[in-house]
Amino acid sequence: MGWSFPIGRLFGSELRVHATFFLLLAWIAVSAWSYGGPAAALQNVAFVLALFACVVAHEFGHALTARRYGIKTPDITLLPIGGLARLERMPENPRHEIIVALAGPAVNIVIWAVLLLFGANTHLDELIALGNAPGAFLGQLAAVNLFLALFNLLPAFPMDGGRVLRAALATRMDRVHATRAAATAGQLMAFLFAFWGLASGNFMLLLIAIFVFFAGQAESQDVSSRAVAKGLMARDAMITSFESLSPADPIHVAAQTLIRTTQHEFPVLGEDGKLAGFLTRTALFHAVAEGQNTLEIGAVMEDVPQVSLDTPLDAALDALSEAPSVAVVDPDARVLGYITRENVGELMVLRTPR
Repeated sequence: MGWSFPIGRLFGSELRVHATFFLLLAWIAVSAWSYGGPAAALQNVAFVLALFACVVAHEFGHALTARRYGIKTPDITLLPIGGLARLERMPENPRHEIIVALAGPAVNIVIWAVLLLFGANTHLDELIALGNAPGAFLGQLAAVNLFLALFNLLPAFPMDGGRVLRAALATRMDRVHATRAAATAGQLMAFLFAFWGLASGNFMLLLIAIFVFFAGQAESQDVSSRAVAKGLMARDAMITSFESLSPADPIHVAAQTLIRTTQHEFPVLGEDGKLAGFLTRTALFHAVAEGQNTLEIGAVMEDVPQVSLDTPLDAALDALSEAPSVAVVDPDARVLGYITRENVGELMVLRTPR
């Protein structure tokens, strides 16, 4: 995920933090300092860090449970609105998906119960002011964990409750229609979140609504794409008519090629005809904007995954999630074509039954 950086590895997954998470910490610290001084700022930052440790535990609940079914979790990213465990894929067995989805909230329930055993104070009047009463810190942490568990179980796809709903529907219909139904339910709930957030002035709730709406839409499109991709190979989706560039070509040559063709990406081939990298339109625009018209393309080209003609299209879609395009090469590593998100989308439109 862009704007995130790794801070270590845990249980085989890379733990990443989004840059905006530190903006959240800074805002909380400044707000608390303004009304309570440095002690309040320290208490509030400590509480947020403890809370996000619980969020990490929630995400590892999903990750470690998914590992039981042979599904790896490359990374877990901390965001201001929570955490995101990036599973290689979701279990297609509805029972397995339900177990993986419920594992996260189950971790929060366990944390809530453990905190109660350690003396967390659950009296509402003492939970209002953090740190002003014995057990209030643990009490607030316990209360928030219980809230996280219940909130995540709402049937708003792609939240955990939405995934449970999708899995339950998938026992009665195909996965594509089950995903669409769950995503629609999630988007309706997102509108309710947005209305509530605007009415109450709760900016965080509004952010959650936006995330639920667009993430549900993206997941539905991805599941539909993968359903159509089954049985297809890279050869079925690749662009075969294209112009290539050389690493030594200057940026202004690429700019002229961009104008006279319909390509957005350009394979960059070495003298031996093998793939050296790819030049994206974004990288080209940045170089032109900085006045680097004579800069060699080799300085701004990107590495992209390479697949063979017979690679399942599903695998190419996985590679596209991390790269602007995927090169299709022969056994001698010569480029036969390439695949982009745009042409895969066009293929899906043409092959999706109406």
